[in-house]
Amino acid sequence: MLFNSFHFILFFIIVVVMYYLLPHRFRWILLLIASYYFYICWRPKELIFILLIIFSTFVNYIFSIAMYRQKNAVKRKRYLFITLFINFGLLFLFKYAVFLNESFMNIISKAILWYYRSFGAEQAILKSQFFLEHYPARDFDIILPMGISFYTFQATAYSIDVYRRQIKPIKHYGIFSLFITFFPQLVAGPIERSRNLLPQFYKKHTFQKENVLLGLKWMLWGFFKKIVIADRVSTAVNTIYNATQNYSGFYFVFATILFAFQIYCDFSGYSDIAFGSAKVLGFDLMHNFEKPYLSKSIKELWRRWHISLSTWFMDYIYIPLGGNKKGKLRKCFNLFITFFVSGIWHGANWTFALWGAMHGIYLVIGILTENIRKHIKKLLHLNNNIIWNFCSIIITFLLFCASLIIFRANTISDAVYIFQHIFDNIQQWTNAQYIYEIITSMGINLFELTIVLLSILILILLEIITAKDFVITGVEKTNCVLRLAFYVFLTVWILSTGVFYNSGEFIYFQF
Repeated sequence: MLFNSFHFILFFIIVVVMYYLLPHRFRWILLLIASYYFYICWRPKELIFILLIIFSTFVNYIFSIAMYRQKNAVKRKRYLFITLFINFGLLFLFKYAVFLNESFMNIISKAILWYYRSFGAEQAILKSQFFLEHYPARDFDIILPMGISFYTFQATAYSIDVYRRQIKPIKHYGIFSLFITFFPQLVAGPIERSRNLLPQFYKKHTFQKENVLLGLKWMLWGFFKKIVIADRVSTAVNTIYNATQNYSGFYFVFATILFAFQIYCDFSGYSDIAFGSAKVLGFDLMHNFEKPYLSKSIKELWRRWHISLSTWFMDYIYIPLGGNKKGKLRKCFNLFITFFVSGIWHGANWTFALWGAMHGIYLVIGILTENIRKHIKKLLHLNNNIIWNFCSIIITFLLFCASLIIFRANTISDAVYIFQHIFDNIQQWTNAQYIYEIITSMGINLFELTIVLLSILILILLEIITAKDFVITGVEKTNCVLRLAFYVFLTVWILSTGVFYNSGEFIYFQF
């Protein structure tokens, strides 16, 4: 059930009406049933996945209580180890086992080719084929459960917080199950912390017109990002990145910039709809994005991008590794490991691991050059200089785009090919006819491109204008005429230019 579907809109209306009609003591039951139904709708034929999330919920519930009650530190740590083993064991099995099996099979196959090459090419090929045909796990495959990375991390954070005695374990199994499965943020986050979300399930939410309207406005903003920008841009991006060998030069530049806005609008759009959906019901989820493309450094960008995941890695990997308390070199090492693991979290592909490592290197370079850059800024009196800040934003965005080439490429070899050929025909980049031919051969016509560029411009201008606030928060501070004009325009723009005929899944569903 996609947020950008009529199925969800009907489902959401029914849930909201029933939620406010029911007495408070029964509402958690409604939300839990609705959340399980929401999850089942993704793959109705594969009910085993709902059993998987129920099992994960049960494990974290039982062992968290056992950890808290246990006074013996060794036994408490043992309970935590069992919980982590089950959580990450399931994540490994469903998300990484197929990838590692295929990687192992390919490595052994290539090793056989190399070993037997002295016997002749034909002999080497035959031996390699024989291995592949008789490899016992050749056809091993397993479907990735929707949202497993998100609810696993949310459950794990809860168990670790209980182990650290930062929170008390919840005794109400139904409420805990709802915490793990709450439908607005179940499939793609934000990864909520128990200290924020759990108390809200006990709070009696009365119908408040202000909350409902504000939630709907956030949902509207999310639909704009997803339906108008992300879904229309995806056609052009997929055209190039799914057939990289057929293109070169400005094709890659343009497709990568478009992908930067696609992934941002897709994921932040989902987060906005999730926030808005929860707000209508009276819940406050954390904001997952804070205008990341206005960042003046990669470090700042990661404070603004996928905030719930970034803070999770900081709290449960970076700080336990030692954080910044053991010297600059150790800090660099800890950051690199944290972002490398973050890359692996994103998917079972070497491209994601390399992407994470790339951002780790970005941040390490940033740390090692921090004093030099501060000295230069002070020497040249560039603090708060508009031109310097603008250039910093552009450079940060371009560095992020460079990493997105690896992130979006289907294989490492595709990414290498793009980097090798991205500056081909650079002398033609100012040729209007050349650019026009590129645009019209990327799966979108000039009219669609105009809609995309205008929509991106609207997005950028609104984010700049409301720089000190979230967009909707900033809009709400304006007078009623401007607010009304904005929401009417946004609604008309979505209905008239939105992609309803071929709306796709959100990118982060694959993670």
